[in-house]
Amino acid sequence: MSFRFSWVLIFLIIQVALWLYWYFNQKDKNFIFKRASKQVSTTINENIDESLTRWKNRIILIGIAILTFSAAGPQIGTRVRPIERKGVDLVIALDTSISMDAEDVTPSRLDKAKFELGQLIKYLKGDRVAIIVFAGSSHLYLPLTTDYEAAMLFLNEIDSGMIPTQGTVLSSALNTALNAFTDENDKFRLLLLVSDGEDHDGEAIKLAGKAADLGYKINTVGVGSKNGSLIPITSKNGRVIEYKRDNKGRLITSTLNESILKEISIAGNGTFFWFNNNQDSYLDIAADIESMEKKTISTHEFSEYEDRYQFFATMALFFLIIGFVMPTRSGMKN
Repeated sequence: MSFRFSWVLIFLIIQVALWLYWYFNQKDKNFIFKRASKQVSTTINENIDESLTRWKNRIILIGIAILTFSAAGPQIGTRVRPIERKGVDLVIALDTSISMDAEDVTPSRLDKAKFELGQLIKYLKGDRVAIIVFAGSSHLYLPLTTDYEAAMLFLNEIDSGMIPTQGTVLSSALNTALNAFTDENDKFRLLLLVSDGEDHDGEAIKLAGKAADLGYKINTVGVGSKNGSLIPITSKNGRVIEYKRDNKGRLITSTLNESILKEISIAGNGTFFWFNNNQDSYLDIAADIESMEKKTISTHEFSEYEDRYQFFATMALFFLIIGFVMPTRSGMKN
């Protein structure tokens, strides 16, 4: 049970307190007419039944109490109603390789991607979203869901150390992402591949073409700059202690591989986007999603408390009517 206006119950508590005070401090049964003369008191007592009077007062007080309870808006049980959501299935494949820690975009490639994707998720309306994380291997991090708050929580916990197998294998991310789709209707499926474009496999473009033939749409998002940046190695407390070097001890500069991401998007009948410091690219991605044909994502039943004040209001009215029409006379003497 719940109450729509729970503060009204304060008045019910006050009523009960006043009634108890009156009940336990009523020493004189005829306190209402305590100043009346003996003759008047005798006449009153002859024509008024004290028992009926007490019951009349009790019934009226009960009616007022129930009416106050009804005014608090009691909600009992559940009401079930259908809910329809229309949208697309969006699977976000996010690169978590160590190169995403490069700081050629602020504060880093991965943090910039997480911020933009977070804004995108907040912008969604009815679409289901899933998250894939990948580096040298890929994993389904969050299955398809319409719980955007949960998606935000999962997104915020992503870091470059969550997949121990380093490297960037875009084809592995594509395979895992495509397997995340569960509906057989292909035209409502969108894969958003977010990466700096480093690829140690080379099969991604061919796989994107096959996915497009099946009706999938693949958008790619490049994160980083063409000039590139060194890849920081941080300590446990987040401080930069070194920069990544190759086998010969030379510093590695990671640059955005825009060409391969564009080729994947073209093969996947999608669009290439770019996360940088100069614009909010999530708005363009959101507009692209909005332009897609929508499907009914789910038709489920939503349960909530149902208002039940009507029953108590009717009961209060019944008690009040009985209380006001109830006679208190024991019979008049001629």
